[in-house]
Amino acid sequence: MMDKALRERIIAMVHREVVPAIGCTEPMCVALCTAKATEKLGCRPDKIEALLSPNILKNAMGVGIPGTGMLGLPIAIALGALIGKSDYQLEVLKDLTPETLEAGKQYIAENRITIKQKEGISEKLYVEIICTSGDKQASAVIAGGHTRFVEEACMKSEVVSGERLAVSGDADDVPLNLRLVYDFSTSAPLEEISFIMETRTYNMNAAREALKGNYGHNLGKSIERPLSKGIFGDSIYCHIISRTASACDARMGGAMIPVMSNSGSGNQGICATNPVCVYAKENENTEEELIRALMLSHLTAIYIKQSLGKLSALCGCVVASIGSSCGITYLMGGDYNRICASVKNMVANLTGMICDGAKPSCSLKITSGVSTALLSALLAMEGKCVTSSEGIVDDDVDKSIHNLTSIGADAMTKTDEMILNIMTSKD
Repeated sequence: MMDKALRERIIAMVHREVVPAIGCTEPMCVALCTAKATEKLGCRPDKIEALLSPNILKNAMGVGIPGTGMLGLPIAIALGALIGKSDYQLEVLKDLTPETLEAGKQYIAENRITIKQKEGISEKLYVEIICTSGDKQASAVIAGGHTRFVEEACMKSEVVSGERLAVSGDADDVPLNLRLVYDFSTSAPLEEISFIMETRTYNMNAAREALKGNYGHNLGKSIERPLSKGIFGDSIYCHIISRTASACDARMGGAMIPVMSNSGSGNQGICATNPVCVYAKENENTEEELIRALMLSHLTAIYIKQSLGKLSALCGCVVASIGSSCGITYLMGGDYNRICASVKNMVANLTGMICDGAKPSCSLKITSGVSTALLSALLAMEGKCVTSSEGIVDDDVDKSIHNLTSIGADAMTKTDEMILNIMTSKD
């Protein structure tokens, strides 16, 4: 059995990366930073200046803010100042009421908020909030992680100059590889990892709640309707797609529904959870098998994000769908070699899917990712695997993963710039 000290470090890392969130994590991250700066100020700010990295801007522009019926950063910043509590982390706005929403709208109408791109930074996840009241001023900075506050004194050396790349990670993170992920997930004592079932509680509940309203593009509900069943059938595939898309519809559409996120993304948390849970239920897997499959799915996503970074030009559903494909392959009875095959099949298919911000249509991308996850798992169980003579796939599964992440983190940098330029240039 794996060394206990190593298991404890991996478990602590999962606890850091798999956390509850209400709404899209980028605007919630900005609201959290605003709440912290307001708390430091000690009173309601007269003016708020937000300095943000391009990736934060991209992911926060077009997404619904829970309970508001509004899109984007201004309302998130206003409410962060008026009702936000930094102790709530990514559930920072959970005390929202109709009265405070109206106060937030009024705050925006008074032109108290300025939003700018932060210049001269290399960190892709960067939020700086400066709150002013009279002659008093307070600021807060989040960098490298959605809840990772960076002290003002450290900001120049750690973030702005880009000298310390470790700002994107955590000193206590365990460098992972797929073998370590698999061995931990399949052999750790069950009582040590059963907490991962909280992801099912949160994210499957989000899917159920979504069906009570009309959110986003209603993709999840549309798949359940008679016309869709005439096309897809009343199948496991149909149920997996519907339950996953529904939770995303609600989250991107601004429903006041908490989800369990993965690596700073609620959609990644949904995508790593719901396909695995639905398959396990319909395949009549045991609870232990589901626990281990969920851990395998979530930890695989965490592993991939270690080299990709929290935010990139690569859609997060690619990462989370690889995780869910591993979990489903395990539930199908697949061993380590079959799981490696499913990963390679995924890398051969979804690489290059762009992230053009958080928005209701993310449910369409999640559906594509989950569809590919199922296909890749099926091929792996049939003994079929994309070979190293094809494209960016390598014989070594970890090398295949790093080929994927090097494209997403490095080669697609210019793509990211073009995406943001397109998004900000529209009328």
